[in-house]
Amino acid sequence: MGKKYWLLAAGALVLTGGTRSFAQAPAPEKKPAWEKSASVGLTLTRGNSETLLATANILAAKKWEKNELSLGMDGAYGETKLPGATNSTKNAESLHGFIQYNRLLTGRFYGYGRVDALHDAVADVEYRLTFSPGAGYYFIKNENTKLSAEVGPAFIYEKIGSADEHGYFTVRVAERFEQKISDRARLWQSAEFLPQVDHFKNYLINAELGIEADLTKDKKFTLRSFIQDSYDNEPAPGRKKNDLKWVTAIAYKF
Repeated sequence: MGKKYWLLAAGALVLTGGTRSFAQAPAPEKKPAWEKSASVGLTLTRGNSETLLATANILAAKKWEKNELSLGMDGAYGETKLPGATNSTKNAESLHGFIQYNRLLTGRFYGYGRVDALHDAVADVEYRLTFSPGAGYYFIKNENTKLSAEVGPAFIYEKIGSADEHGYFTVRVAERFEQKISDRARLWQSAEFLPQVDHFKNYLINAELGIEADLTKDKKFTLRSFIQDSYDNEPAPGRKKNDLKWVTAIAYKF
């Protein structure tokens, strides 16, 4: 009886230990996934004036333990036809794309590389390419709030109006803020300042302020409304310095 007792006790201990080890086994690590979305906005008027404004954009982002990658593209096209006019006047035709890679050096400090490309027919910008490496820091970084700032040199190569294509060096100073308002709503704000290093009167300012709310329980469809402001202190001849755009669009996340 004594020998059977010890054999049964040993078996129970092995089974208990095995079950406990199995229950405490760590869950498989979740692989980083792309966060992707596409949005479309359309405004039409008919009557005393006929107007059309269409906007679209696509965004993608992915985060690893030490790496962050984001890229996107957006465009706008618009026409206006006034009473008595036979032809429409183009009031918007732009295409913009960017890609940015961040390498986290600590939990908050990172180095980055960024490339922007812009075409804006109404502002008479045939093309503008901006190359910018630099350093960034997350002043706030948690599930609900993110606030970061970036600084670094930049090089702009562009063709504006009838002038020859040319390039110049700038400094890029930028910041971005994101806030989760609730489980179904969030807002963001960003701004960047790029002055030419040897001619500070030539500078660019780009800013954006937006809010987004989920339309469906699965959070696939959202409503976005945002304002984009672009300021060029030395624009193409005959063009204004400031361009302001307010967009409301439906977005789909996939």
